[in-house]
Amino acid sequence: MKPQVLAATPAMPMVVAVRALCEFTARGGDLDLRFTPAPSALEGMEGHALVQKRRGKSYEAEIALSGCFEDLLVRGRADGYDPERQQLEEIKTYRGQLDGVRPHHRILHWAQAKIYGHLLCLERGLERLKLALVYLDIGSQEETVLVEEYAAADLQAFFELQCGRYLGWARLEAEHRRRRGAALAALQFPMPSFRAGQRELAVAVYRTAKARSAAQAGRNCLMAQAPTGIGKTLATIFPMLKAMAEPAPGRELDKLFFLTAKGTGHGLALHALGQLQAALAAQTTAEPLRVLDMQARDKSCEHPDKACHGDSCPLARGFFDRLAAARAAALEQAEAWDAPGLRSLALAHGICPYYLAQELARWADVVVADYNYYYDSAAMLYALAQQQGWRVGVLVDEAHNLLERARRMYTAQLSQFDLAAARQGASGGVKKALAGLQRQWNALNRELIDQQHGEGDAVTYRSWSAVPPALLAAVQRAVGAIAELQADQPLPPGDPLLGFYWELLHFQALADQFGPHALFDLQLAAARRSARNPASTLCIRNVIPAPHLVARHAAAEATALFSGTLSPPGFYRDLLGLPADTAWLEVEAPFAAHQLQVRIAGHISTRWRDREASLAPMADLVARQYADRPGNYLCFVSSFDYLQRLAATLQRRHPQLPLWQQTPAMNEAGRAEFLQRFVEGGQGIGLAVLGGAFSEGVDLPGTRLIGAFVATLGLPQLNPVNQAMQQAMDAYMGGGRGYDYTYLYPGLRKVVQAAGRVIRTEDDRGVVILMDDRFRRAEVRALLPGWWQLNARDSEEQAGNAR
Repeated sequence: MKPQVLAATPAMPMVVAVRALCEFTARGGDLDLRFTPAPSALEGMEGHALVQKRRGKSYEAEIALSGCFEDLLVRGRADGYDPERQQLEEIKTYRGQLDGVRPHHRILHWAQAKIYGHLLCLERGLERLKLALVYLDIGSQEETVLVEEYAAADLQAFFELQCGRYLGWARLEAEHRRRRGAALAALQFPMPSFRAGQRELAVAVYRTAKARSAAQAGRNCLMAQAPTGIGKTLATIFPMLKAMAEPAPGRELDKLFFLTAKGTGHGLALHALGQLQAALAAQTTAEPLRVLDMQARDKSCEHPDKACHGDSCPLARGFFDRLAAARAAALEQAEAWDAPGLRSLALAHGICPYYLAQELARWADVVVADYNYYYDSAAMLYALAQQQGWRVGVLVDEAHNLLERARRMYTAQLSQFDLAAARQGASGGVKKALAGLQRQWNALNRELIDQQHGEGDAVTYRSWSAVPPALLAAVQRAVGAIAELQADQPLPPGDPLLGFYWELLHFQALADQFGPHALFDLQLAAARRSARNPASTLCIRNVIPAPHLVARHAAAEATALFSGTLSPPGFYRDLLGLPADTAWLEVEAPFAAHQLQVRIAGHISTRWRDREASLAPMADLVARQYADRPGNYLCFVSSFDYLQRLAATLQRRHPQLPLWQQTPAMNEAGRAEFLQRFVEGGQGIGLAVLGGAFSEGVDLPGTRLIGAFVATLGLPQLNPVNQAMQQAMDAYMGGGRGYDYTYLYPGLRKVVQAAGRVIRTEDDRGVVILMDDRFRRAEVRALLPGWWQLNARDSEEQAGNAR
């Protein structure tokens, strides 16, 4: 592990905590991720206090200890010392069977005890010392005490061995940081010149990165809206790297996290970093950046059919024994930390590629990863940054996606079908607890059925402003019962009871954090709505992620969120929990109004009640535009049902038009085939759903795409869930913003993203036709890009004049 250290100076040594030292130098054995119920942090503290209270009057608790080896200062706090028995104790809490404390954890525990033992012998002049690992079962409060006696000389030798191992790496790291700073200070922008708007964006990001180090509190966040085509990725990474070259120790950034929502952004980030690596390599002060390509587990796993422990997976067996050699090899090949390079490196040393990447995150300069690695409740990068005290810069690519992704991170669902599957093999206390949960759940179902009888059998959804206490108590009892079973008889992967247990834990965690930013709701399953005992889904539904994200923003030295569509800024600032004084930058588009003809088809309404009547005029307008200017077009509608009906209308009224369609189950190969139809100079119309795979992240420059039809405002469906979210938004935000925040802003963002597929470069020319009369409204037009010049006359008027 890479612990936080203070750089050594002639007057001050490097400093490392005992635990961090041992985690880096003394781990051994298998990687073992079998689930073991662990005490909470509060239970752990209470357990330590209980053991200390049981000891005699002479017992000393929480002893501050420190000692030096060369220019390294090691310090920490030992749990307790009994001077009468001359025994130092390291206290650990657990739940269930002691065998659940895995061997690699015990190795670490003994290492910590030995380091503390040496420091105590050094301080008190002891020649021998007993070391005790005290394992306290939180459930039974029984202690298991493992005792070993050591000579002070042996403890000193162990201490010096660990410090020597650590110092070797710490000095290499210090030298890398020194060379990295010099190389980045000399780094020049890797392109001949900045594109229009690119310099403006880069300057804003750099100022944001420097704001906190200059004690400008609260100015460490930036929201930047910048159009496609200016090179946002390079314009944000370059200034963050320059901020890592700060000459004053303690003010430079330690690491950069580039966070993406999709594979497209991930690839663009790696490409931009490759350009910067090449620029660094050309300098006299060359020092390669350690750029870690963090892949998802399902993409990295070599043995998806095996569990992550040494008894099952050969790459987990002896993982920590071979990690040091793999880590050393990785630092010799710092330019090869992409997915293929890490896979080759890991397999050459017989360890898991995915978990090697997690270890190397501690040594990387830049990590390219998905949003969830920093913003999720169990986010690895955030946890490491907090634990190690890193000063990190965070870049959030296509940041408009963070809202929905964060909502999913902090939403938990429970299915009554999953409960039924979990009950199948349950027995004893677990069976009883799950039966109690079923009773409370059915009581809520009956409430909804009673409401149906009063409102005409139409009610299938209900929301509450809080989780009912009786239900929450039943969830807690079920969690406790399964935890006790899991401690005594670990459930195998794939067991329905274990899967339901994970869902209950997530639900319980969000229930503990429940507030007006969320809803608790129940929805009847479609297949069982008319049954006498209907099944349903319970959900803690996040509406406003802000309370969960505030700490993430505060933990970063600088955060820059950027996208082509971040308007209006207040909407994203409020919902993402950004500081009130977050800086805002809107980069002017490098495109001119004459490049894009934007028309509104005001004679068409795509409202639900008008869908059938809209099909013929939509089809005729598409055909007329295609006849006037043949070429490749995208036509976006609101749903697959609408798409299929429009396709049928086009084929019936205008059978000469070449059409291809997005389908609901389209896989990656199907999506690639759909896009391959858009060839340079080609002709045809692709039908797609707004907000789907082809609405953003698709680059079709030149004549590969010359126009787009958008037959919807993109407004989320008017349904009970969205209505409840609007009400929650109104209550939380105030000011009557619920409708705009729930419907209007998310919908128009999708429209702008889809229309943005047409003009990708300064040489492109094209047309966008907005097919709905509501696009005439001032509040709607205000949300469209400022460089668009909407024609004064509507499309049907122009068509009539042409006839």
